[in-house]
Amino acid sequence: MSELSVNHLLGIKYLKEDDVQLIFQTADQFKEVINRPIKKVPSLRDITIANLFFENSTRTKLSFELAEKRLSADVVNFSESQSSVKKGETLIDTVQNILSMKVDMVVMRHPSPGAPIFLSKHIDASVVNAGDGTHEHPTQALLDCYSIRERLGDVAGKKVVIVGDVLHSRVALSNIFALKLLGAEVKVCGPKTLLPKHIESLGVGVESNLKKALEWCDVANMLRVQNERMVTSYFPSTREYAMQYGLTMDILRDLSKEIVIMHPGPINRGVEITSEVADSNYAIILDQVENGVAVRMAVMYLLASKIKR
Repeated sequence: MSELSVNHLLGIKYLKEDDVQLIFQTADQFKEVINRPIKKVPSLRDITIANLFFENSTRTKLSFELAEKRLSADVVNFSESQSSVKKGETLIDTVQNILSMKVDMVVMRHPSPGAPIFLSKHIDASVVNAGDGTHEHPTQALLDCYSIRERLGDVAGKKVVIVGDVLHSRVALSNIFALKLLGAEVKVCGPKTLLPKHIESLGVGVESNLKKALEWCDVANMLRVQNERMVTSYFPSTREYAMQYGLTMDILRDLSKEIVIMHPGPINRGVEITSEVADSNYAIILDQVENGVAVRMAVMYLLASKIKR
């Protein structure tokens, strides 16, 4: 397979396994590039990419920007706080104005689920979903699976547990889709109030006991509690959450095997994971960050190669 089956990256659920493998193979090549003394390639020299972030983001935005610059693309940055959206301009108007500047690709983060899908139906440019509400965050899932593949050789047959605030997490949903697509077994673990009601319908197991979940898995992906998305209280206190679902070195040392620890960031140190665990050899958190640039380079390169010139 030499090209993606899709023209946009809107969610993992629209991808085939071959698409993911192609992205990974392309990311392997870009990973070599970003470890060279000269880290730039002219692959997207004639492509203009607009980063539209209608929601705060540090890591994802920086990762996309770095990936775009490594590919020599022309980059336009837009953030809602400095825009006419505050004056009542609609999403379509904002984007049409940006597209009239002849933009080829839009990387978009938006608080409303489905916003990138809506956008892709109204514009000619290729759309990359950088996170839409509590819906999906496809590049995060791709870089997570890529990091598992790098550490453990393959994703197929691996047991992965996603721990924490699954209810409010677009990372969890995209990860479940990607892991299942690649042949991994998936469980979720967390307080009942933070697990979606019909999560089993996605073909994942549910485990409420953290230690049991960790004994079962090869990889644990620790999610932060997304207080900014909570309207009511989902557990008694942060301290209680940390006691029941926080990962410590003592818990890891008590396991009968060594497991891999991941975190999509930003980390609430001392809540879902202690500093000692985050900075230990168990964790591949910094590998995830590095792989994020290579995977995003691969996604944008492959989508750009489908843009009709």
